[in-house]
Amino acid sequence: MGRLYNAARQQVFKLRYRDAGKIFDIERRMLCVCFGMRDLAGNGRIFSLRGVGTMHQKAQIMDENAMKRALMRLSHEILEKNKGAANLVFVGIRRRGEPIAERVCENIAVIEGIRVPCGSIDIKFYRDDLSTVAESPEIRKASLPFDVNGRDVVLFDDVLFTGRTARAAIEAVFSCGRPKTIQLAILVDRGHRELPIRADYVGKNLPTSRSELVEVRLPEFDGETGVFLMDLES
Repeated sequence: MGRLYNAARQQVFKLRYRDAGKIFDIERRMLCVCFGMRDLAGNGRIFSLRGVGTMHQKAQIMDENAMKRALMRLSHEILEKNKGAANLVFVGIRRRGEPIAERVCENIAVIEGIRVPCGSIDIKFYRDDLSTVAESPEIRKASLPFDVNGRDVVLFDDVLFTGRTARAAIEAVFSCGRPKTIQLAILVDRGHRELPIRADYVGKNLPTSRSELVEVRLPEFDGETGVFLMDLES
């Protein structure tokens, strides 16, 4: 068990500087795997592998109703920009981008009466730091259940931070074909970009410091719905 814990801890530190905005989720999931814990969240406090304290819930940014309103607004903005849904396809970035894409797809089905093709991609094999995560990384081509050639592709993710995840997702889409456009829809934009990446649709702009984390909770993974600002408490 100790060797598994240390291996998980090392993996966290390898990923931290690329995906600091989502590291809390990675740490929690790794601890669950190592110790069989169902839920490490409680009373707004999350145990951290960092060895310097706990993750403290600083503020709730969105509740379930606020998230629904934000996603409905994104749905209308996407339809307006693309003059309808006829040429749209949606691609959710796993994990939390996938259910967000599905929710917008359901909204558009109600608004337009059209079911937009919706798929998901795993971008871990398109990361620009893949060689630092594994000594001999295995590169796998992304696959989608529809043709992207000539289509208007909308990528979905929960939080936009450095832009590296979005860059990897764009590369993954291009490995599947040549779309007419690639657009980016984000639930929360927290700033601190390291690449020239800009979202076309944003649910909420949230200024943050680098020591803060933005956690999007969805029923599929967390049993609740909301957006929370977390901070490290020493």
